[in-house]
Amino acid sequence: MIDSLHIENIAVVKSLDIDFGGGFTVLSGETGAGKSIIIDSLGLLLGGKADRELIRRGEERATVSAVFSDIGDGVRAKLSEIGFESDEDTLMLSRTLTASSSSARINGRAVTASMLREVGSLLFNIHGQNDNRQLLDPKNHIRLLDSFSGNGALLDEYSVIYREILHIRCEIDGIQKDSMEQARLGEMLKFQISDIDAVKLKAGEEQALEELVKKLGSAEKINKACALANKALRGSEKVMGAVYLTDRAASALESVSDALPDAAALGERLNNIRYELEDIAECAAALTDFGDGDPTAKLDKAQARLNTIAKLKRKYGSSVEEILQFRAEAAERLDAIENADARIEELRDKLAVTEEKARKIADELRKSRKTSAKELNSKVCETLAFLDMPKVRFEVSVKNTEDFTAFGCDRVEFLISTNLGEPLAPMEKIASGGELARIMLSLKNVLNECDGIRTVIFDEIDAGISGKTSRKVGIKLKEISGAAQVLCVTHSAQIASLAHNHLKIFKAESDGRVSTGLVLLDKEGRVEEISRILGGIEITDAVRSAAREMIAEGETY
Repeated sequence: MIDSLHIENIAVVKSLDIDFGGGFTVLSGETGAGKSIIIDSLGLLLGGKADRELIRRGEERATVSAVFSDIGDGVRAKLSEIGFESDEDTLMLSRTLTASSSSARINGRAVTASMLREVGSLLFNIHGQNDNRQLLDPKNHIRLLDSFSGNGALLDEYSVIYREILHIRCEIDGIQKDSMEQARLGEMLKFQISDIDAVKLKAGEEQALEELVKKLGSAEKINKACALANKALRGSEKVMGAVYLTDRAASALESVSDALPDAAALGERLNNIRYELEDIAECAAALTDFGDGDPTAKLDKAQARLNTIAKLKRKYGSSVEEILQFRAEAAERLDAIENADARIEELRDKLAVTEEKARKIADELRKSRKTSAKELNSKVCETLAFLDMPKVRFEVSVKNTEDFTAFGCDRVEFLISTNLGEPLAPMEKIASGGELARIMLSLKNVLNECDGIRTVIFDEIDAGISGKTSRKVGIKLKEISGAAQVLCVTHSAQIASLAHNHLKIFKAESDGRVSTGLVLLDKEGRVEEISRILGGIEITDAVRSAAREMIAEGETY
């Protein structure tokens, strides 16, 4: 429900704060006092058009914000869907207008107008002669009927299967897409696979080749360096090498080991060094071994292989591993194309089984809807008769659809005939605003406990109806307020006298400008306001007495 509403710089409203209670609240006041501004402000929180003309003259921006409590699981689910996670039971919506822009926020976080509309429409509805979108829109009728029918569990079960149907159909459509295109794709994949296979790539091959090319390209330098190292270690006919010299030094030390015990240890260390030097010399000699054949020919062969790999890399990946991965994926796609007919047949069999499951649940939903439609017809017509519209016919049409939809295999629409002898027609084609308002009230009265909306706003629902009918309208509004917060802008004393709370809207002048104000009326204030609504040039004691009587009678409902 709406706990509080703040309006700033909208039309004649400078700044207005309204605290709403539960139950049935009416707003009344002189024509032009600003009642419609409150409704327009609430409409902005439903994502309504941001008309720059709403900004109070001389101001740069206008703001409206509302705090809601007891928001319910449906609102939490929608908030989670759009990225809000909160366990709080309260929520704030706000809208700001400037001359060049409009912004919306939920709990202080910027959102789009459409996101604000999605959340706001779950919190409250506005019903007026020109604002009954939710109940008029046929797209909402199946949801309302299912809520009335209690079909939630069946719909959840059906939704899972319906999503599976869509997935299977999408896969079939993808496989069946332009057979010539698939054939061309298959030929291209075959060529790519053949192109890669011809080279017979191996993982890690490119790095090994690059190392070989580097080695072969430096063969002369390697030979010279290794020969020099070998000569330095092993020596030659004219030069004594490090191995010889180390061996001589070890022998010399060992010869005096009897006199110098430490000399033996030093000699042993030199012998170990000699063995290491001999091993290094052998390894250095081995580095000059380039295998059998001409190193130049080997270099040319390795470079040619790298060039071949480079060509594949330009087409299929930045490394041998990526090329091989490309080949594996191409083979998988080719297999899918070559086995498309078998896969389609498999999917069609699966689709038939899935659709049969969905159809059984859809049949259960249709049976439930048709049964509930009769009950809804009866209750709405009963309420319409109470509201002095006994000739109006209301009917919930439940018709089969050719294919599965998100809600089963039915199309649901609320139909109305307002005059005797006229055929039933969609509600959106009804011409009379007064009739439409009462029809909306009848529907809301019947659907109130199952549509999940915690706040309902009626704007001048009394327009064009008599005092007797207004009283009946007020009684129904009060009935609805037992399960939801009801706000009603009215010019009817018959309705206003039934309210739990009565807010009076008025104009006041300050600093040479007019602005809208509001006051919560006490008992005597209600008597005076209802006396004013009842009319007359002067408010007499008789009028006040009638007002008190109406209020007292209203408390009995």
